[in-house]
Amino acid sequence: VQLQAFGGGLVQAGGSLRLSCVASGRTISSYAMGWFRQVPGKEREVVAAVSWSGNSIYYGDSVKGRFTISRDNAKNTLNLRMNNLKSEDTAIYYCAATEPTTYAGSTYYTRYYEYDSWGQGTLVTVSS
Repeated sequence: VQLQAFGGGLVQAGGSLRLSCVASGRTISSYAMGWFRQVPGKEREVVAAVSWSGNSIYYGDSVKGRFTISRDNAKNTLNLRMNNLKSEDTAIYYCAATEPTTYAGSTYYTRYYEYDSWGQGTLVTVSS
C-alpha cells in the first residue's frame, strides 16, 4: 500500500490542524495504522495508532485529550485531528500501515519497526 500524508503547516499555539493520509494500491481496511512524528536528533515516536478494525486506539501520553485519530475505510484515508497544539508538537508527521499478525483481535502497533509502509511525512510547525 502506498501512503501520502498532507495537511501540515504553520499554526499558532492553541490552534488546530487536521492531517490526512490517503492510501492507494490497496484498501486500508485490512491494515493497522498509525501516526508517528520525528524531530531532528530524536527517535520517531508514536502519536496515535488504530487497529485494523478501528475498535482499538492508542494515544501517546503527550497528545491524549488533544489529538484524535480516525480511519475512513470508504475513502481509504487515515486522519489525525490535532487540537490545542503546543510548540513541542512541532515535528514531521508520518502515517504508517502494517498488516496485523492476526485478524482475530483488535491490535494496534506502537513501535515504528512494526510498520512496513510509510507516507512521505508532512511538517507541522507550531509557533509560540
